Amino acid sequence: MSLYMADDFDYTTEEDEDMANVGGDITDEDNFYGSDGEAIFDDDDLPSKKRGTSAAQARRGRDIQGIPWRRLNITRDNYRKTRLEHYKNYENVSSSGELIDKKYKQMEKGGNYYEFHHNTRLVNPTVLHFQLRNLVWATSKHDVYLMSHYSVMHWSSLSHKLSKILDFQGHVAPVEKHPGSLIEGFTQTQISTLAVKENLMVAGGFLGELTCKRLDRKGVSFCSRMTYDENSITNSIDIFNTLSGGVHFVASNNDSGIREYDVETFQLLNHFRFPWPVNHTSMSPDCKLIMVVGDHLDGLLVDSRSGKTFSPLVGHLDYSFASAWHPDGYTFATGNQDKTCRMWDIRNLSSPTTVLKVAEPADFVHIYSTKADYKKRQEIDFFGEISGVSLSPDDESLFIGVWDRTYASLLQYNRRHACSYLDSFM
Repeated sequence: MSLYMADDFDYTTEEDEDMANVGGDITDEDNFYGSDGEAIFDDDDLPSKKRGTSAAQARRGRDIQGIPWRRLNITRDNYRKTRLEHYKNYENVSSSGELIDKKYKQMEKGGNYYEFHHNTRLVNPTVLHFQLRNLVWATSKHDVYLMSHYSVMHWSSLSHKLSKILDFQGHVAPVEKHPGSLIEGFTQTQISTLAVKENLMVAGGFLGELTCKRLDRKGVSFCSRMTYDENSITNSIDIFNTLSGGVHFVASNNDSGIREYDVETFQLLNHFRFPWPVNHTSMSPDCKLIMVVGDHLDGLLVDSRSGKTFSPLVGHLDYSFASAWHPDGYTFATGNQDKTCRMWDIRNLSSPTTVLKVAEPADFVHIYSTKADYKKRQEIDFFGEISGVSLSPDDESLFIGVWDRTYASLLQYNRRHACSYLDSFM
């Protein structure tokens, strides 16, 4: 993974300046919160230029992001055309995206699986490192956790309230005692990755910091510095349930290592090293294999107990930053800077079963149905960098963090149902 952070990454075009001059930003974060971290006002209390957009307003013609196209010197269609012409995906391997464009075509549109429900501009998702986008996590169809500057925030789509869970700009120290935990804690920690699951929040830092907080308890449970290596960015965290009923997590790091921890004791269980920086890992549903991708064209399937390679994954043309398993335990996916998501089947790893030209850092989210064999896709179209995408555990809600200087927000889409009356319960 590249060493420079988001501030060094400029993706804007000239038309972005026109958009930035409309609306304005709310920059004083302290005005939102009381001493207990609860929001002082909700989405409806915002000035009109910062209010969110509901599904009803969108049906009446309001832009889902609240962009006032009639007041700008460019139409939405023309701005989209300009963005497509000028936006460049970052590549570690030169021309990898160009080769993909020549070889593969996007699947046709036609899927209609989720519909727009709400967009709130009270939420301000941010990204520390432009290649690390695992910063939005939905723990239910109504609860979302995300990074906003130095703070982990919680958004309730039911109450439309925003609250601060943990502020890393100040001093963060553990209140519990565990072997290996740094009693002195950290100050002004730059959070590069986040994971929230099973009532546990784990945040990884730019200098190898690891902070764990149980959401049902006050204070922080565990703080540690995983590595003092010069290249120590924490790239991803995967929280998973073990077959024995416990909860573990794996942290992937730019020092070329992955580390597995037990959540009950916060003790290090395994530490595996690889020849290249590890950008993302995913534990298989049966906890026997770990999918490992990083700064190499090929990924790896490794044994979760020994770290030995089970099989290489050959096919991508650039570095990978995402991976995920299907619940069936056979199918899994890898996402890459070559602009593809490749589907694999553990029963035949000689080549990917499907190559989807879908991986996007900005403006688009593509949804495929596994039941439809990936033949059709739904395309969600907006403007801005993506800080994270998360499905609720029941797949009923899809949340997209939009990182933008002026129109930063959290988009919510809800699952479409054949019986529309069910939507009244969502």
